Amino acid sequence: MGNGALSGAVIAVAGAGGPAGRAALLRLAEAGATVVGADNDPERLAEAVDAARYASGGATVTGEPVDLLNLESTRDWATHIEKEFGRVDGLVHLVGGWRGSETFTKTSLDDWDFLELLLIRTVQHTSLAFYDGLQRSDRGRYVLISAAGATNPTAGNAPYAAAKAAAEAWTLALADAFRKAGGTDVLNSAAAILVVKALVHEAMRAERPNAKFAGFTDVKDLADAIVGVWSEPAAEVNGKRLWLTEQP
Repeated sequence: MGNGALSGAVIAVAGAGGPAGRAALLRLAEAGATVVGADNDPERLAEAVDAARYASGGATVTGEPVDLLNLESTRDWATHIEKEFGRVDGLVHLVGGWRGSETFTKTSLDDWDFLELLLIRTVQHTSLAFYDGLQRSDRGRYVLISAAGATNPTAGNAPYAAAKAAAEAWTLALADAFRKAGGTDVLNSAAAILVVKALVHEAMRAERPNAKFAGFTDVKDLADAIVGVWSEPAAEVNGKRLWLTEQP
């Protein structure tokens, strides 16, 4: 574990309790990182942390419930990680949620209110809270998981697509901040966006054994791609949309 590609790195995962979060915790731990997960569901988070720790052979995987809708709570989380482990080298943003409608005119703006909090506000809070720590790192990465719908929105997905597009724009602004902070020196920190059509995991396949899930990204493949962001120089991934599905 100590000889992995991410040996010595300390990486935080927001939204660690879901299927994608579980896969990311495990893959990052297998790559040698110390992984710190957060989720708003303590029970789900504990299960995810225990599963990753066990499956990775006892790697350092911890977790704590964090209210990512509260900026001060998010800042406290970032500060706590640096105090405990001495550094922070990454924030993987896996907080998700979806709501849609049959047609554009049937769109409920309540859906926007819901998605704005989950998909935008949490990005704002995590990026602001972790910026300084990631900037201090020699391999800092902020990784946002986004959706193809942000680039090619459909009539029934207006709130979701708009929220994802806003989260991408915010992340690209973070990337510009890293670029400007780097000046003429070699860039060490980066913000990148991994774009999927949708995600699929084992439970979904079991529930729908005949479904093809065309264009979907398996959460294990997403986890591999997350680790891969650290394998590229910061300048090569900073401000980039990295597509894991066919680009519209």
